[in-house]
Amino acid sequence: MHIHILGICGTFMAGIAVLAKQQGHTVTGSDKETYPPMSTQLESLGITLFSGYSANNLKPKPDCVIIGNVLSRGNPEVEAVFNLNLSYISGPQWLAEHVLAKRWVLAVAGTHGKTTTASLLAWILESAGLSPGFLIGGVPENFGISARLGNRPFFVVEADEYDTAFFDKRSKFVHYHPRTLVLNNLEFDHADIFPDLAAIQRQFHHLIRTVPGNGLIVYKNKVLAINALLQQGCWTPLETLGEGDWDAKPLCQDYSQFDVFYKNEQVGTVKWNLIGQYNVQNALAAIASAHHAGVSFIQICESLETFRSVKRRLELRGVVKGIRVYDDFAHHPTAIAVTIEALRQRVGKERIIAVLEPRSNTMRMGIHKNELMSSLQKADIIVLSQSMNLNWSLHQQVKSLDNAHVFNRTTAMIEYLLSIAQSGDHILVMSNGSFDNIHARLLEAL
Repeated sequence: MHIHILGICGTFMAGIAVLAKQQGHTVTGSDKETYPPMSTQLESLGITLFSGYSANNLKPKPDCVIIGNVLSRGNPEVEAVFNLNLSYISGPQWLAEHVLAKRWVLAVAGTHGKTTTASLLAWILESAGLSPGFLIGGVPENFGISARLGNRPFFVVEADEYDTAFFDKRSKFVHYHPRTLVLNNLEFDHADIFPDLAAIQRQFHHLIRTVPGNGLIVYKNKVLAINALLQQGCWTPLETLGEGDWDAKPLCQDYSQFDVFYKNEQVGTVKWNLIGQYNVQNALAAIASAHHAGVSFIQICESLETFRSVKRRLELRGVVKGIRVYDDFAHHPTAIAVTIEALRQRVGKERIIAVLEPRSNTMRMGIHKNELMSSLQKADIIVLSQSMNLNWSLHQQVKSLDNAHVFNRTTAMIEYLLSIAQSGDHILVMSNGSFDNIHARLLEAL
């Protein structure tokens, strides 16, 4: 079968392309722009990519077109799909029907930590010899790919609450029908499609309704939004993370070592490469899910010691003249705060220079602008990008802060960083985009 994918260079849709290719289909795809790392990964698999959208990309006619949620009516290729009466489907629905059916789906949902938790869970199952399938919204370094079919029965999926497609406004995760579900946290985000937190909770409750009675829901304890969600109705056994069924006791300041407790009994000790309390929370969710899948505590703890994190999650991009440059995907105030806190726990009193591009749709709309500066407070120096797409002024937010600086151009930002950086500094770059390749440019300039 010939499958053509619109929006193929997005992480999720690229994963769909990989899975379809592994099933033996002929796969092609198009995107506004084709760019690494997904373009190179897809081309290495023999997948033909078209840069830009056009009716000509549909020649010869594919048997099925998978349409990504970034596409909408008026797009020339979408219009051609309709006019030619081609069979089309959303990515999540295709995944559900052609990959997840009849499998034990372990889904990781929540506002933050989905990618890391899903990667942890996939690696635990892999280390246990179970060869799980997975589709993750990032590239776990242990695997080097974002998706694979794997062996039955287990499949780990990052369960995103963003909408499915322009013709299906339900959240993606409603399609997945998990047996094991993680609810890591729940906050207001994606203001471009959700008017308020209640609207997000409604979608999460649709997800809860799909989990069977012999399944398991693992959720973070004492989160009001999750508690209110579960009070709407739950038909599945529950286990809590943190001060509940599952807990952890740190053995050092940066949380790189911790004991694991299940129902108040110590069941293991973890020594790993990750840092930060939030990553321990992610680990607990993965541990609880793997335990539900039948993996022993000894195997779980051993596997975490060899976990190599995920690209763009406090990823050390380079060290020059004693100056460390990190790349992180954080773009929500909570994620920004816990990322800086984790680095602070590791580096102590050494200087942290936080460099942020407020790029997400929610940030661009100014929804979190009042919380942004407090999320950055544990950094010694704050450097912000005032892009043309930002609908509010960063200058207004930082005018009372002596350690915050705003730049309109990436070049000027790099020049400033060069003028202040000194040996022992930690430059933490945060964005959910490429940020003009600032990491490589800064390291080269240094």
